[in-house]
Amino acid sequence: MYQGFHKNIKNNFGEKDPLNSNGDPHTRAPEEKVELRKKVTLLRGISIIIGTIIGAGIFISPKGILKNSGSVGMSLVVWIACGILSLFGALSYAELGTCIKKSGGHYTYILEAFGPQVAFMRLWVDMIAIRPAGLAVIALAFGRYILEPIFMPCGVPEIAIKLATTIGITMVMYLNSMSVSWTARIQIFLTFSKLLAIAIIIVPGLYQLFKGETKNFENAFEVNTVDLTGLPLAFYSGMYAYAGWFYLNFVTEEVENPERTMPLAICISMVIVMICYTMTNVAYYTVMSAEELLASDAVAVTFAEKLMGNFSVAVPVFVALSCFGSMNGCLFAISRMFYVASREGQLPEVLSMIHIRRHTPLPAVIVLYPITLLILFLGDIYSLLNFMSFLRWFFIGVAVVGLIYLRYTRPDMPRPFKVPIFIPAVFSFTCFFMVFLSLYSDPINTGIGFAISLTGIPAYFIFIHFERKPKWFQKLSGQRLHKCKWESSEYAQKFLSSYTLIIHIMMPDMPSSF
Repeated sequence: MYQGFHKNIKNNFGEKDPLNSNGDPHTRAPEEKVELRKKVTLLRGISIIIGTIIGAGIFISPKGILKNSGSVGMSLVVWIACGILSLFGALSYAELGTCIKKSGGHYTYILEAFGPQVAFMRLWVDMIAIRPAGLAVIALAFGRYILEPIFMPCGVPEIAIKLATTIGITMVMYLNSMSVSWTARIQIFLTFSKLLAIAIIIVPGLYQLFKGETKNFENAFEVNTVDLTGLPLAFYSGMYAYAGWFYLNFVTEEVENPERTMPLAICISMVIVMICYTMTNVAYYTVMSAEELLASDAVAVTFAEKLMGNFSVAVPVFVALSCFGSMNGCLFAISRMFYVASREGQLPEVLSMIHIRRHTPLPAVIVLYPITLLILFLGDIYSLLNFMSFLRWFFIGVAVVGLIYLRYTRPDMPRPFKVPIFIPAVFSFTCFFMVFLSLYSDPINTGIGFAISLTGIPAYFIFIHFERKPKWFQKLSGQRLHKCKWESSEYAQKFLSSYTLIIHIMMPDMPSSF
């Protein structure tokens, strides 16, 4: 099924070794480049951003902000304020994405501004913990809610959840391995499904509001209930809810006309998400009091039961589709970071290989598969996320500081899209404030997270910096890989054939080719 891969690394980027023709009609001509194609249009870019930002949280548990802000009115203010701050970060990344036209997101911008050591620290933390744990958490939510209508009113067995989760992860991996176009099309469909689900909540809620159901908004800004000490935690919850605006920057090289598409996609997406989040919470408050919302285990289900009766059974399906869209968009973006890191020589060369016919970075896509499943079945996912989540904001803050740094160190760099300097300054301050808040509120978990991240320092010197390495590691890292052609590798063919066979056993109706 697979005819081979082609290498695409920094040392010969743009001057790739020609593929030898062996009479195979699928083999590319020597002069044709094998590279990731520009298939991300404006609509697809918007679907990537919205599809990864909006997950299960807004449907199930949007209560962190209300709990820590102390009042209905203040919670809505925090939702809007966090949306504006996230827009500041997104606009900063729009400038970075249009002046540094490389995929990879945070990793690439830190590499350009501060060098390979700091960039590797970010890459190391992502690789060993943040990305596999984050993907596993989203997949677990998918597994739980896709099975909930089947097991209602009983609880879903844990083993069933993990099996459904494994199938969901496998489907996403397969889709991203096979076709960029179909990955983007399904992401568009899933994004519209999310927006439909949100519209099903907002429209009846606004109808109730126009009918005069405003009792839960009375004394919305009552001073006695506002908890000033909890506001920083409310902002932390809000910023986490908007996280995902940066994923389009991970696929910059595949964006059509990035100078125009990236700023437009980012601005349109953030405005849509801000409106959806704010209006969804307004709709909830037309039916539920603050106390009822905090007591609910699944807010959207409670809302639907009060207004729509049996239609509430459909809510878990929409939540599952929302989680699947988040998994799909996240994996599509993150695989490009591993691809770029391999091209820069900081990961094994195999991860920078592109499938000859499908033009997907297949090794970079499936590298998270075994790690994610291992964490899913053996690891303590939520503890791992508690250890590492603050590091996301730290490195995003570092990347945005890099924007300010590049303004002064490389003033002549072309900047088709440029934001006022106060925007990255305010946003980077917000990121570092969230890191400080983590240190203050949970010093033990934060300290463990820092300790895990510091293992990246010896890892950098062992795997990257030192020249003398064992022969087995040189082969793994690709320093000697040029002596063999992966397109004729028997082991690679067997591995990929086995992977495809597993997919078709689990999903017999899935077409073998897109």
